[in-house]
Amino acid sequence: MKHDTVTRFSVSLNKQLLRNLDTMMAEKGYTNRSLAIADMIRAELVEHHQQMGKGEIAGTITLLYDHHKRHLQALLTDIQHDHDDLIISTVHVHLDHDNCLEVLLVRGKAGEVKAIADQLIAAKGVKHGKLTVTSTGKNLAP
Repeated sequence: MKHDTVTRFSVSLNKQLLRNLDTMMAEKGYTNRSLAIADMIRAELVEHHQQMGKGEIAGTITLLYDHHKRHLQALLTDIQHDHDDLIISTVHVHLDHDNCLEVLLVRGKAGEVKAIADQLIAAKGVKHGKLTVTSTGKNLAP
C-alpha cells in the first residue's frame, strides 16, 4: 500500500478566526486542527470541481414537491428516464397528503450532474430542490 507523505505548512489567522475554528472543531469532534483544515480543503476542492464541471462526482438531488401539481410527476419521471446513466437510485416518500420528497443518488461528470439537477429543480411545481455533491473518492487523499 502506497503511503502519502505529509507536508507541513503554516497558516496565519487572527485570534477571533482561530477561536472560531477551535470552537467548530470541538463541536464537530475533531481532535486536531490539521484534520479539521484538511476536511475543509477537501470540501472546497469537491465544490470547486463541481462548479468547474471537471471530473466525476457523486451526490444527491433532493426534491420537495406537491404531488397534486398536474403533470409534474410525469415530467420528473421523464427527465429521470432520459438520464438513467447518471441516476444510481431514487427514494420517494410521501411526507403528508400534499408533499412528496424525492432523493436521487447520482454519479457522473460534474457538468452533466449539475445540468440534470438544474432541470429537475426548475420544473414547475417543485417547491424546493438542492444538489449536494461529493467526490467519488478516487482522487481524494485520506
